[in-house]
Amino acid sequence: MSRIGKKPVELPAGVSASVSGQTVEVKGPKGTKSFNATDDVTISVDGNVVKITPRGTSKRARQQWGMSRSMVANLVTGVTSGFKRELEITGVGYRAAIQGSTLKLSLGYSHEVNFEVPAGVTVTCPKQTEICPKQTEIVVEGDDAQLVGQVAANIREWRKPEPYKGKGIKYKGEYIFRKEGKKK
Repeated sequence: MSRIGKKPVELPAGVSASVSGQTVEVKGPKGTKSFNATDDVTISVDGNVVKITPRGTSKRARQQWGMSRSMVANLVTGVTSGFKRELEITGVGYRAAIQGSTLKLSLGYSHEVNFEVPAGVTVTCPKQTEICPKQTEIVVEGDDAQLVGQVAANIREWRKPEPYKGKGIKYKGEYIFRKEGKKK
Protein backbone atom coordinates (compact mmCIF):
# COMPACT_ATOMS: atom_id res chain seq x y z
CA MET A 1 0.00 0.00 0.00
CA SER A 2 1.20 3.47 -0.84
CA ARG A 3 1.71 5.58 2.27
CA ILE A 4 1.53 8.77 0.23
CA GLY A 5 -1.39 7.65 -1.94
CA LYS A 6 -3.56 6.79 1.07
CA LYS A 7 -3.58 10.39 2.27
CA PRO A 8 -6.39 12.48 0.75
CA VAL A 9 -5.50 15.92 -0.64
CA GLU A 10 -7.32 18.63 1.32
CA LEU A 11 -8.46 21.71 -0.61
CA PRO A 12 -8.01 24.95 1.37
CA ALA A 13 -10.59 27.74 1.29
CA GLY A 14 -10.75 29.46 -2.10
CA VAL A 15 -9.57 26.40 -4.04
CA SER A 16 -11.85 24.16 -6.08
CA ALA A 17 -11.14 20.95 -7.97
CA SER A 18 -13.03 19.21 -10.76
CA VAL A 19 -12.48 15.86 -12.45
CA SER A 20 -13.40 15.04 -16.03
CA GLY A 21 -12.26 11.59 -17.07
CA GLN A 22 -8.63 11.30 -15.97
CA THR A 23 -7.99 15.07 -15.89
CA VAL A 24 -7.95 16.95 -12.60
CA GLU A 25 -8.34 20.73 -12.80
CA VAL A 26 -7.59 22.85 -9.73
CA LYS A 27 -8.59 26.53 -9.55
CA GLY A 28 -7.23 28.90 -6.94
CA PRO A 29 -6.15 32.48 -6.29
CA LYS A 30 -2.99 32.13 -8.41
CA GLY A 31 -4.67 30.58 -11.46
CA THR A 32 -5.71 27.23 -12.85
CA LYS A 33 -3.56 24.10 -13.19
CA SER A 34 -4.44 20.65 -14.53
CA PHE A 35 -2.98 17.14 -14.48
CA ASN A 36 -3.76 14.12 -16.67
CA ALA A 37 -3.59 10.92 -14.62
CA THR A 38 -2.97 7.49 -16.12
CA ASP A 39 -5.70 4.85 -16.39
CA ASP A 40 -4.20 2.97 -13.42
CA VAL A 41 -5.83 5.28 -10.85
CA THR A 42 -9.30 6.63 -10.09
CA ILE A 43 -9.67 10.22 -8.94
CA SER A 44 -12.71 11.50 -7.06
CA VAL A 45 -13.63 14.81 -5.40
CA ASP A 46 -15.71 14.66 -2.20
CA GLY A 47 -16.44 18.18 -0.96
CA ASN A 48 -13.08 19.74 -0.14
CA VAL A 49 -11.07 16.50 -0.43
CA VAL A 50 -9.52 14.84 -3.50
CA LYS A 51 -9.04 11.07 -3.19
CA ILE A 52 -6.91 8.87 -5.42
CA THR A 53 -7.34 5.09 -5.48
CA PRO A 54 -5.58 2.44 -7.60
CA ARG A 55 -7.60 0.39 -10.08
CA GLY A 56 -5.66 -2.79 -9.48
CA THR A 57 -2.90 -4.39 -7.46
CA SER A 58 -0.20 -4.33 -10.13
CA LYS A 59 3.14 -2.69 -9.42
CA ARG A 60 2.46 0.05 -12.00
CA ALA A 61 -0.94 0.88 -10.44
CA ARG A 62 0.66 1.25 -7.00
CA GLN A 63 3.43 3.44 -8.44
CA GLN A 64 0.95 5.70 -10.23
CA TRP A 65 -1.17 5.92 -7.07
CA GLY A 66 1.48 7.72 -5.00
CA MET A 67 2.76 9.76 -7.94
CA SER A 68 -0.75 10.96 -8.89
CA ARG A 69 -1.46 11.99 -5.31
CA SER A 70 1.79 13.98 -5.19
CA MET A 71 0.99 15.68 -8.49
CA VAL A 72 -2.49 16.73 -7.28
CA ALA A 73 -0.99 18.02 -4.00
CA ASN A 74 1.55 20.03 -6.03
CA LEU A 75 -1.30 21.53 -8.10
CA VAL A 76 -3.05 22.65 -4.90
CA THR A 77 0.16 24.14 -3.48
CA GLY A 78 0.91 25.85 -6.81
CA VAL A 79 -2.43 27.64 -7.07
CA THR A 80 -2.41 28.73 -3.41
CA SER A 81 1.12 29.71 -2.37
CA GLY A 82 3.39 28.71 -5.27
CA PHE A 83 6.90 27.27 -5.16
CA LYS A 84 10.19 28.97 -4.41
CA ARG A 85 13.87 28.01 -4.75
CA GLU A 86 16.60 30.26 -3.41
CA LEU A 87 20.16 30.24 -4.75
CA GLU A 88 23.26 31.89 -3.29
CA ILE A 89 26.32 32.99 -5.25
CA THR A 90 29.71 32.74 -3.53
CA GLY A 91 32.93 34.09 -5.03
CA VAL A 92 34.85 37.31 -5.54
CA GLY A 93 33.26 39.24 -8.40
CA TYR A 94 30.41 36.72 -8.82
CA ARG A 95 27.04 38.46 -9.10
CA ALA A 96 23.65 38.35 -10.77
CA ALA A 97 21.37 40.99 -12.25
CA ILE A 98 17.95 40.93 -13.90
CA GLN A 99 17.32 42.88 -17.09
CA GLY A 100 13.86 42.32 -18.49
CA SER A 101 13.41 38.55 -18.86
CA THR A 102 17.15 37.86 -18.91
CA LEU A 103 19.26 36.90 -15.91
CA LYS A 104 22.82 38.19 -16.34
CA LEU A 105 25.41 36.22 -14.38
CA SER A 106 29.04 37.19 -13.81
CA LEU A 107 30.68 33.93 -12.76
CA GLY A 108 34.37 34.34 -13.44
CA TYR A 109 34.17 33.48 -17.13
CA SER A 110 35.61 35.75 -19.81
CA HIS A 111 32.04 36.68 -20.73
CA GLU A 112 28.78 37.36 -18.96
CA VAL A 113 26.27 34.49 -18.95
CA ASN A 114 22.81 35.46 -20.24
CA PHE A 115 20.08 33.10 -19.00
CA GLU A 116 16.64 33.53 -20.60
CA VAL A 117 13.92 33.05 -17.99
CA PRO A 118 11.10 30.84 -19.34
CA ALA A 119 7.44 31.83 -19.14
CA GLY A 120 5.65 30.79 -15.95
CA VAL A 121 8.66 31.47 -13.72
CA THR A 122 9.73 34.68 -11.97
CA VAL A 123 13.40 35.23 -11.18
CA THR A 124 14.45 38.03 -8.84
CA CYS A 125 17.67 39.21 -7.22
CA PRO A 126 16.43 40.67 -3.91
CA LYS A 127 19.63 41.78 -2.15
CA GLN A 128 20.50 44.93 -4.06
CA THR A 129 21.03 48.23 -2.32
CA GLU A 130 22.62 51.50 -3.37
CA ILE A 131 25.50 50.91 -0.96
CA CYS A 132 26.13 47.34 -2.14
CA PRO A 133 24.98 46.84 -5.77
CA LYS A 134 26.35 43.28 -5.86
CA GLN A 135 23.56 40.76 -5.97
CA THR A 136 24.50 37.42 -4.51
CA GLU A 137 21.02 35.91 -4.14
CA ILE A 138 18.67 34.58 -6.80
CA VAL A 139 15.05 33.65 -6.04
CA VAL A 140 13.12 31.47 -8.52
CA GLU A 141 9.34 31.46 -8.01
CA GLY A 142 6.40 29.98 -9.88
CA ASP A 143 3.29 27.83 -9.62
CA ASP A 144 4.75 24.68 -11.26
CA ALA A 145 7.05 22.67 -8.94
CA GLN A 146 8.85 20.88 -11.77
CA LEU A 147 9.51 24.05 -13.77
CA VAL A 148 10.77 26.01 -10.74
CA GLY A 149 13.16 23.21 -9.78
CA GLN A 150 14.41 22.77 -13.34
CA VAL A 151 15.10 26.49 -13.83
CA ALA A 152 16.98 26.62 -10.50
CA ALA A 153 19.01 23.56 -11.52
CA ASN A 154 19.80 25.11 -14.93
CA ILE A 155 21.05 28.31 -13.27
CA ARG A 156 23.15 26.32 -10.79
CA GLU A 157 24.64 24.30 -13.67
CA TRP A 158 26.56 27.34 -14.95
CA ARG A 159 28.96 27.22 -11.97
CA LYS A 160 28.48 24.41 -9.45
CA PRO A 161 30.12 24.96 -6.06
CA GLU A 162 33.64 23.60 -5.94
CA PRO A 163 34.93 21.81 -2.81
CA TYR A 164 38.14 23.77 -2.14
CA LYS A 165 36.98 27.38 -1.76
CA GLY A 166 33.22 26.85 -2.06
CA LYS A 167 32.92 29.26 -5.00
CA GLY A 168 29.90 28.87 -7.27
CA ILE A 169 26.11 28.84 -7.19
CA LYS A 170 24.49 26.75 -4.46
CA TYR A 171 21.00 26.26 -3.09
CA LYS A 172 20.30 28.22 0.09
CA GLY A 173 21.04 25.98 3.05
CA GLU A 174 22.97 23.44 0.94
CA TYR A 175 26.05 21.98 2.62
CA ILE A 176 29.18 21.98 0.45
CA PHE A 177 31.64 19.25 1.42
CA ARG A 178 34.97 21.06 1.76
CA LYS A 179 38.33 19.50 0.96
CA GLU A 180 41.72 20.44 2.28
CA GLY A 181 44.14 21.92 -0.25
CA LYS A 182 47.73 20.92 -0.95
CA LYS A 183 50.19 20.78 1.92
CA LYS A 184 53.81 21.85 1.63
